[in-house]
Amino acid sequence: MKKIIAGLLKRALKKNNIELGEQEIISLIETPPSSDLGDYAFPCFSLASKLKRNPVEIAIELRKEIQTYSEGDFEDIQTSGAYINFFLNKKTLAENIIKEILFKKQNFGKSEFGKGKKTMIEFLSPNTNKPLHLGHLRNMALGESISRLSEFNGEKVLRVNLNNDRGIHICKSMAAYKLYGKNKKPGKQKSDHFVGDFYVMFNNKSKDNEKLELESHRLLQKWEQGDKETLALWAKMNKWALEGYKKTIEIFGVHFDKEYYESKIYTKGKEIILEGVEKKIFEKKKDGSVSVNLGEQLGEKILLRLDGTSVYITQDIYLAKLKFEEYKLNKSIYVVANEQEYHFQVLFEILKRLNFDTSGLRHLSYGMVTLPEGRMKSREGTIVDADDLIEKVQTLIKKELESREKLAKKELESRSLKITLSAIKHMLLKVDAKKNMLFNPKESINFEGDTGPYLLYSYARANSILKKAKSKKKKIADLELAREEAELVKKLSQFSEVVSKSYQNLNPSLIATYSCQLAQIFNEFYQNCPVVGSNNQEFKISLVKAFMQTMENALWLLGIEVIDKM
Repeated sequence: MKKIIAGLLKRALKKNNIELGEQEIISLIETPPSSDLGDYAFPCFSLASKLKRNPVEIAIELRKEIQTYSEGDFEDIQTSGAYINFFLNKKTLAENIIKEILFKKQNFGKSEFGKGKKTMIEFLSPNTNKPLHLGHLRNMALGESISRLSEFNGEKVLRVNLNNDRGIHICKSMAAYKLYGKNKKPGKQKSDHFVGDFYVMFNNKSKDNEKLELESHRLLQKWEQGDKETLALWAKMNKWALEGYKKTIEIFGVHFDKEYYESKIYTKGKEIILEGVEKKIFEKKKDGSVSVNLGEQLGEKILLRLDGTSVYITQDIYLAKLKFEEYKLNKSIYVVANEQEYHFQVLFEILKRLNFDTSGLRHLSYGMVTLPEGRMKSREGTIVDADDLIEKVQTLIKKELESREKLAKKELESRSLKITLSAIKHMLLKVDAKKNMLFNPKESINFEGDTGPYLLYSYARANSILKKAKSKKKKIADLELAREEAELVKKLSQFSEVVSKSYQNLNPSLIATYSCQLAQIFNEFYQNCPVVGSNNQEFKISLVKAFMQTMENALWLLGIEVIDKM
């Protein structure tokens, strides 16, 4: 509807010799705090300086102009002070939006705004010394949702994972295993958890055993020198970690189109840095190290150590170039926690100095996840493992389902897992990515309120209506929409706009918030507007179907799978 309003305003403004773009006008359109002031409002304050007139007078004149060529989309157009208030024709809106949704189905809300763009989204990027944890789940939820939003808006998306499988943190797990592992194998224990136990063991035992810390550094040196015994130990433990990750990633409903490994690329950036020294982009110091001065704000950054070995950012410089060369990308988005904001500021600035086009680079920085008990610390063993969290939430969901009805074991397992993932993903996505957040497992599974299970429950409730209703295929009678019906129609009409805004701002929380609002409005409709046997049953059935399709599309964007029955 905002597009229609923008078109009317653009035409009226042009008659007053003011040229405003559609998007500029749309950005100014507001939703009034009360329906008494209309469904949408356009403030005329910004036009006062351009027209050299009182904004109240401008609003009155524009309203008169708009009314001469506005058609059946509005019941009324009024002014209130400097605002032009638009009252939608609910009947026309209902007929048009329901028809559009039921025709487009899974394509409702899609756009081709990103058509022709190829985007790489890099997310997860774990260290292979411990199992995935709650922070990784937020990362995966964000990465997958952003990928789907981008695809929904016409982009070709490549999902990428960079496995950080070398370095001192990896060697700490190796050192503990070498000294205390006694050649044990994971057995029935999940293999990445087995590796993680040795990382925790290292940090506990190294407090009283200095030799352990020395051993980890010795292993790193041997690894870089290509020592066969060390490489064999590394390969064994790395395999255990990666095999464990694969299972968790699969359960969470994510797949990657490409996997990079730090162990294979960590030396590759050295040539780029040395070439930069020759071009005087970087400086070689007297001690043999190479650095770059990035100014007062970012300071000096070492790129090669005095022994000639590369640092972490050197690898990222190479990988950034490699990605664009391999896939001819338009955009590359890094989904990485806000602890690395400085790292990416430095990376992008260095790439600029290397004449690399950074206009398509974006760091999607997200906040930390804490629990009611406080912040997680992996080295102290207080981390919340992703697998353990999923299992804990699923156990709570199973108890809730079993209290409602008797289910076959296979059905209980399948349904409870889908509800579990909806609970976790929705709670991780409903908070703006930039903000730190508190994750409360018990709160996430509530079947009422702002939760994933509540959304699935609303969808399943709508499905139960359709099962009870027998379509008579009669022509829809003249519509007299009840308040609840009109509110639901209006909310459905806002979906495309929310998707667009969420996509442009890389912000899935807008979809999560919209989904809950949509569910609340639907449930109010369900309580107050009987469908089966009503005078206008066919219209209401169409409205229920339109709700289900819109909710399914919204949940897909959040990586959540709908279920027909709770």
